[in-house]
Amino acid sequence: MDTNSSPFSDDSLCGSDPETLLSGRSLIIVSNRGPVGFSTGEDGNVEIHRSGGGLVTALLGLAQNVDITWIASALNDLEKEWGRGHLALDEGEREIDLDLVPLEESVYEGYYNTISNPLLWFLQHSMWDFVSGPTITRDTWQAWEEGYVAANRQFAKTVAQHIRTAPEHALVMVQDYHLYLLPRMLRELLRRTRRSKKFTLTHFVHIPWPGPEDFSILPSGMRQTILKGLTAVDVMGFQTREDGLNFLRSVESHLPRAHVNYKHGRIWYRNHATLVRDFPISIDVPAIKNLAQSPEAAEYRAQLHEIFKEEQLVLRVDRTEPSKNIVRGFQAFGEMLDLHPEHRGKVKFIALLVPSRLDVDEYRTYHDEMMAAAGWVNSRHGTSEWEPIRVILGENYTRAVAALQIYDVLLVNSIADGMNLVAKEGPVVNEKDGVLVLSERAGARQQLEPGALVISPCDVYATAEALHQALTMPPDERKTRANRLRRLVEENDINAWFCDQIREIHRLGY
Repeated sequence: MDTNSSPFSDDSLCGSDPETLLSGRSLIIVSNRGPVGFSTGEDGNVEIHRSGGGLVTALLGLAQNVDITWIASALNDLEKEWGRGHLALDEGEREIDLDLVPLEESVYEGYYNTISNPLLWFLQHSMWDFVSGPTITRDTWQAWEEGYVAANRQFAKTVAQHIRTAPEHALVMVQDYHLYLLPRMLRELLRRTRRSKKFTLTHFVHIPWPGPEDFSILPSGMRQTILKGLTAVDVMGFQTREDGLNFLRSVESHLPRAHVNYKHGRIWYRNHATLVRDFPISIDVPAIKNLAQSPEAAEYRAQLHEIFKEEQLVLRVDRTEPSKNIVRGFQAFGEMLDLHPEHRGKVKFIALLVPSRLDVDEYRTYHDEMMAAAGWVNSRHGTSEWEPIRVILGENYTRAVAALQIYDVLLVNSIADGMNLVAKEGPVVNEKDGVLVLSERAGARQQLEPGALVISPCDVYATAEALHQALTMPPDERKTRANRLRRLVEENDINAWFCDQIREIHRLGY
């Protein structure tokens, strides 16, 4: 795989304005989750709010700079009633063309809650094993055919309609693991039409890609269909070089008659070339800085200061997913208090956690284990005047940004993460030269290792020692590391992520 392919030296293709890259092209983003959600407020009126998650956070930065058509699932009746229309995410911001695909409840259940989560998500985070799971049953296959396949087909039909009506060449950027079958379906729908050559197709995977050994856990019918779908794209993007290499190895091992060229990162299948590249995703730096300086963020900072007062602050900001390794993070903090009792009463661990997918058994069980782990540390080390760990549940992005401004240590110890944008958001807004303790299995490590303390996510002892090292690090070293992290993120922001992909498209002549 050619690891020197990105970024490219031809800055004239991008410059400071990504809109210049799209001259003569329509941009279509396709994802399971849209950039906004619809709900009914207490007054009975429809409320539109920004969706959470790293994918939406990253792509919303892009949406402020270019015109976008965004195709996503309609997740409730209000969104199904919306259908399609233009909306601005905030007052004065650029509008997006939002098209919400109305999937039947039974289709969405199989597509999302059985196949996408947990089957594919657990697989790609290397959290299945042959002993305990997964167990593929008749119900699983029914969810595959009547859920995942059906949903991808409906998405493909919607995208095809947009391409047919686009006045110019369309750039279609498909996102993540929910839509692996869409690319091949889309090619088939537009085959032998005048639009068959009028679009460029990319697919970016935001979560890790496993090696061929783990990928073989899927039945051959599923894994070959997935690989056939993805080898229909022009450019296949991953977060890290390792993910891209794992994908090439998976294709070579599990897709008969596919030819893999590792040197050039290219797959040839069914008379079509797919280029495999790594494009580490990032954040909208000006937007998060502006939010950090808002009056709302200042109010949350004051509230948080009331919780930890003069204590040092260890912070984590996560969704309550098993891959985030929250339990071991709490255990490591408890281990640090055992090993270094001088920190007792002087450090507070605040965990801002967003409950995630509690309708899935594995996630609900993990949520209970996480709360029990925090309770155990508090019962072992806490006093009537000091609570070692404070867990705050709920989705509040402004509060999270406020907390990122004031941590002494930011813990990101995930078992596996495609990127983990919190690891990039923290250093950009932090005002205390905070130290980043970062898992070696987070995608952010590829870029941020020079400024972070890198740990193995399963090593509770080493994580405890890293927390101690971070809390006692000399000020000069803290400042040097913090400045290094900030520079790495600011030089590789969301526009750079987008421009790197467009440069590759230009270079290939698409």
